[in-house]
Amino acid sequence: MTKPIRVLIVDDHPMVAEGIQSILESYDDIEVVATLNNGREAVDQAAELVPDVILMDLNMPDLGGLSATEILLERAPTTRIVILTMHDSPEYISSALSHGAMGYILKDVPTDEIKLAIDAVMQGEKYLCTGAKGSLEPKDGNARESLTTREQTILLELAQGKSNKEVALALDISVRTVETHRKNIKRKLGISSTAGLTRYALEHGVLQGTGASL
Repeated sequence: MTKPIRVLIVDDHPMVAEGIQSILESYDDIEVVATLNNGREAVDQAAELVPDVILMDLNMPDLGGLSATEILLERAPTTRIVILTMHDSPEYISSALSHGAMGYILKDVPTDEIKLAIDAVMQGEKYLCTGAKGSLEPKDGNARESLTTREQTILLELAQGKSNKEVALALDISVRTVETHRKNIKRKLGISSTAGLTRYALEHGVLQGTGASL
């Protein structure tokens, strides 16, 4: 008999977590190993719980979903993480995927779609719900994707000549997170070099602290 898929639910809203647990426990091939309140608990307990799939909310106290995803995948790269959230902005979706999440589904999807996402990532496939796919589709071929507030902050640091390590120390994030943001900034702005980022920052007033054109 095939072992059930071990699923860990991480969400700071108890009613949401309990509802998802109830849905998943109706499937014979799924075992919900725990429901946790935040990313910190997931990081601390994942090694003991050994989940195959983690359903991860984004905005949680203590440690959010993106940071938790990064840490968990550094420790256990084969873990499949599916973001389950209300946020449908392209920035959130792109950032989640760049941090290593294999799936992104919105909390208003039909309940059976959560099971579809779990099955897909267990087969090594990425899964985006219809709403997430729609958010990633370009609305205007000529429009430049805007930078997030965090990306604007990192651009300012990089434009001052700081290294990835120095930025990580200044913002209390990992070097890997800085590298991820740096790649996203370059992609969004269509700039391939650090010198280009500095020039962009000068031309758009970032170094003067305005950031108005971002």
